[in-house]
Amino acid sequence: MTAGLGPLAGVRVVELVGQGPGPMGATVLADLGCDVVAVDRPSVAAKVKRERPSISPFTRGKRTVSLDLKNADDMAVLRQLIDRADVLVDPFRPGVCERLGIGPDVVCASNPRLIFSRMTGFGQDGPMAMVAGHDINYISLSGALDMLGEENGPPQPPINLLGDFAGGGMLLALGVSAALVHQRATGKGQVIDVSMVEGAAMVAGTFYPGVDMGNWGPRGTNHLDGAAPFYGVFTCKDGGYFAIGAIEDQFFAELIQRMGFDDFGPQWDKSKWPEQKNKMTDMFLTKTRDEWSALLEGFETCATPVLSVKEVEHHPHTKARGTVVRRNGGLHAQAAPRFSGTPVEAGQPVHPGSHDVQQVLTDWS
Repeated sequence: MTAGLGPLAGVRVVELVGQGPGPMGATVLADLGCDVVAVDRPSVAAKVKRERPSISPFTRGKRTVSLDLKNADDMAVLRQLIDRADVLVDPFRPGVCERLGIGPDVVCASNPRLIFSRMTGFGQDGPMAMVAGHDINYISLSGALDMLGEENGPPQPPINLLGDFAGGGMLLALGVSAALVHQRATGKGQVIDVSMVEGAAMVAGTFYPGVDMGNWGPRGTNHLDGAAPFYGVFTCKDGGYFAIGAIEDQFFAELIQRMGFDDFGPQWDKSKWPEQKNKMTDMFLTKTRDEWSALLEGFETCATPVLSVKEVEHHPHTKARGTVVRRNGGLHAQAAPRFSGTPVEAGQPVHPGSHDVQQVLTDWS
């Protein structure tokens, strides 16, 4: 990140480094312009192979320092950082920061402007607050996992996108951004309780009323989850895949016309969907992915090739937009969203413990 860029430029963030969702949320804040100082354990910094540049998206655009949270002198330094910060990211289970002497009652009394953002799976209280878990547990408890997968099959987790990153890291960045507005208006910070169960529930919550009232069926039986012939992924002749999402009448009509169907049948007669899906499956097997791209992509068909991650930087649209960038040779998503007056940019990744904590304190004096 270039100094001064981003709508959150000048905001000071101390990140106590934990697992993926906390670092991801802090990376989003760094992308948006925050001066993020990530505090790693000395044991982590000591294992780094520094002869190779870092490509980790979790350290990009940050300064990283090494402090031993069991060492009194290092904890005194950490307290100085927190006293000068706008935001603290706490990735630990409830009570850990309190036992370390840096709970919100202590550090927010010393720094009333501090936004104390706490990232956990199950939240700061409740029967499961102290229970260990991972993304799959959080999305299962939120109801999101039950909606994902094929009909008559078990739920299928979408790697750890929903709980860790959408319901965790992104929600943390949103919460901090909102709390900063309040801080700027009142001069006061506050404690943010980011629960990945609740974050996943927010992401999936659009479907809650439909499920509750019986308007959304079991997984794999609805128009957005694999049952419909006009919304899904199909295999091409060369083994590539094509995604179609022609929900609206006009898009469906153009898709069918361009694919060369003479009589496909009505779009919303669910009794016809299994037969129509077989027709669609057979038709896609007649051409390669690139041949289908030539026929369907870029038209009013809502049809796109399924790109591998390595293909994203070469597709004409994503290439023109700069959707992905190279940092230290590694492929990264560019910072988003885009701002007309305060541009954002994905910073360079750095190794844990790469920066001098005394220099940070001087900069933050």
